[in-house]
Amino acid sequence: MLETSARLLRLLSLLQTPREWPGAELAERLGVSHRTIRRDIDRLRELGYVVHATAGTPGYRLGAGAGLPPLLLDDEEAVAVAIGLGTAAVSGVTGIQETSLRALAKLEQVLPSRLRHRVGDLRSVTVPLADRAAAVDPAVLTAIAAAVRHRESLRFDYRSHDGAEDRRTAEPYRLVNSGRRWYLVAWDTGRGGWRTFRVDRLRLHAPNGPRFTPREPPGADLVRYVSERISVDPYRYRGRFTVHAPAGVVAARMPPTMAVVEPARDGACVLTAGSNSLDELATWVAHLGVPFEVHEPPELVEHIRALGARLVDAARRHPPA
Repeated sequence: MLETSARLLRLLSLLQTPREWPGAELAERLGVSHRTIRRDIDRLRELGYVVHATAGTPGYRLGAGAGLPPLLLDDEEAVAVAIGLGTAAVSGVTGIQETSLRALAKLEQVLPSRLRHRVGDLRSVTVPLADRAAAVDPAVLTAIAAAVRHRESLRFDYRSHDGAEDRRTAEPYRLVNSGRRWYLVAWDTGRGGWRTFRVDRLRLHAPNGPRFTPREPPGADLVRYVSERISVDPYRYRGRFTVHAPAGVVAARMPPTMAVVEPARDGACVLTAGSNSLDELATWVAHLGVPFEVHEPPELVEHIRALGARLVDAARRHPPA
């Protein structure tokens, strides 16, 4: 049985080359009879592979099926796919980062050590032409993804925004990508609460910690949760505005790392953002160039009124030529 299984895998590997294989050539490659090749082709079909046969001189070609059967890769192909998925996982192409990360985590889990070393060597000498401050090693992302899947605690050093670094232990729940950065949503066991960690600021320690029982997530919409944690919560002032423009238009100018944008009635939207400066909040929302209303903080209304008066006074002192 083991010999038959190994032969089927070799046969499948040959058929995955995009060409038509004469039965005689397959038999010679595998060192078996034509009858054995026909029997093996039937076994592959029973396993869900679509194998087309040509009339006349027996020939075989692997076709596309309704489902996705297992894919066999040689060493060079496996390394190429791993590198490609790693590049896609940290790219700016919308919608493929998380999918690429999941696929990369599955692939790296089964790569032989010799191939993992080759992938790691190539990554170590590759420098992306991108925002270096937000650069994340795909190996770190796949390690976190594996810990999420296996429900294993993570131990890591974390550097906060002020440069302070301390040791953390956390139960990882999800990775969230903002387009420029990756964030880990996790339960901080040392501080007893949900936290959002920038992945480029953490340094993992091996091995992982003990397995854990998943908790109720901090919110139904994790993208909104992370957006609020990084764009509102860290700041002194929480600004909330009704902006009279479609949510999609405003969100294009205010990414999740800067504000939370939610649709409202009559084509308007609600924008929530944080800042340590009332001046910054006022000028920031004014730069959208559309009408808006202030809901909070209460002192921002008077601040905008005073700021507006100063701007009008400055314009009066310099009448148009």
